[in-house]
Parts: sequence; structure tokens; C-alpha cells
Amino acid sequence: MEYYVKSVVPIIKMNYDRFTTVEKSIADFFIENREKVDLSSKAMADRLYVSEASLSRFAQKCGYRGYREFVYQYESTFVENRESMTGNTRMILNAYQELLNKTYSLVNEEQIARVGKYLGQAQRVLACGCGNSGHAAAEMELRFMRIGVNIDSVQDGDLMRMRAVFQDKHSLVFGISVSGETESVLYMLRESRRRGARTVLLTAAEPEPFREYCTEVIRMPSLQYLNQGNVISPQFPILLTLDILYSYYAAQDKGAKELLHDDTLRALDGGKAQHRIKGGTK
Repeated sequence: MEYYVKSVVPIIKMNYDRFTTVEKSIADFFIENREKVDLSSKAMADRLYVSEASLSRFAQKCGYRGYREFVYQYESTFVENRESMTGNTRMILNAYQELLNKTYSLVNEEQIARVGKYLGQAQRVLACGCGNSGHAAAEMELRFMRIGVNIDSVQDGDLMRMRAVFQDKHSLVFGISVSGETESVLYMLRESRRRGARTVLLTAAEPEPFREYCTEVIRMPSLQYLNQGNVISPQFPILLTLDILYSYYAAQDKGAKELLHDDTLRALDGGKAQHRIKGGTK
């Protein structure tokens, strides 16, 4: 299996709901295809009983200039289905690989760099989410705190509403909601933005509905199209996105951040040593 490929298939899946009936028939072919075939516009038009103009419109809705560019990208990342591994192991690894490929297709490095800059400028950072997203917010707090970010996390909806009152132009608020439908998180972002804070939403939902009150909307891959999504940790795409953000922020003034990280490790080791000493004197 080929890794870190800017695959066409995740892009098709992300845009699937926007397609017409004819375009969905084209999309279904490219999503399900596992064989090397003639992908020229004429051959595909005959194969799928569509016009060459429909192929062109389909490619443009996927973000390409035309069908030729789309096919070039598709062929360059096409891998025939020859894996010998079977059963649950193969299913799980393929699911994680698809999530990695989706992330590679969605990530906007300029946007990540901007958010990394916001982290460096903010006096206070707050990460919030509910359920699995809340666990990811707590992980974000732990990791970014260790490299000097003044960050807290909130997982309770009522606390989010109360904490929103205290945000201002010196704050940076992260909301994590894979579905984009967690009302307490959205309230936190709306109210914080109204009070002057910068706001960042991490979601798998379409970004347009959130632009009014979010400084940035970072798209994450979704488990929606994975047949075995219920056995893949829903935290995985969130943590993957946070890892990318962490790497960008940590690269700014890298030496100082590495010193802070080492200091936190020494503090933890010192606390454990003190505990051992006290335990030995009892």
C-alpha cells in the first residue's frame, strides 16, 4: 500500500453530496474501481453512458481544472488491490490509511501556519469539546502546556458557556466538534468571537456555516464513509490534526520550546523522585 498519497478518492467522497445523479454515477466508479482500465474521456463516457462534458463538470466540482488533470492525479495514485493480508487486520489498517490520505488531501499548510502564529500571540488559549472531542481537548492542553502555551481545556457544556464570558481580544479559543453540531462548543465559539477572541473550529463538516464566527475552520477527515468506522477511534483524526498543528507551533523558536519541554520532563521526574523519597521514610 502506498502511504502519504494525495489521493483523489477522499476528495470525491468529500464532495459527493454536491454531485448530480449523473455525477454520482461517475463518482461511484472511481471510488469502487480496483482495475487498470482506459480512463480517457471518450472511453469513460462510453463505459458510464455519460457525456464527456459531464466528466469535465464532475472533475471541476472535485477542484480540478478539467477531466484530464483529474485523471492524471487519479492514475498517479492508483494502487491495484493486491494486498495479501486479510480479515480484521487488513480492514483496520486500510481504514487508518484512508484517514491518513484524507488528512493529506485536506490539510492546508498556510492555514496551519496562521493558527500556529495565533498560538504564539495569544495570552490565553482555551480548547473545548465534549465526549471524545473533550478527551482530545484535554490531550491538547497537556501537550501544548509543556511547550509554554498558557492553555486550559473544558469538557463540560455549562462550563463552556460560563468561560465564554471571560474571553477577549487576548484569547484564542479552539472548539472541537467532528460533526459540527455540538451546540455548547458552537456557543463557546460564537460568544468568544463576539467578545473579540480569535476562534478556531476543528471539524469534519463543511466550513461555510461557521465562517461568520470562526477565524479559522480546520477540516478533519471523517469516519462517515468507512464501513467499519465504529471500530476506529473517533479521536484519531482529531489527534492527527493536532499533531500537525503541534509540529508547526513547536518549530517556531524551536530551541526555547525544546528547553521548556525538557523542563517539564525534569519537573515530572523530580516529583516522582520526591514521592519515592517520602515513601521510603514511612
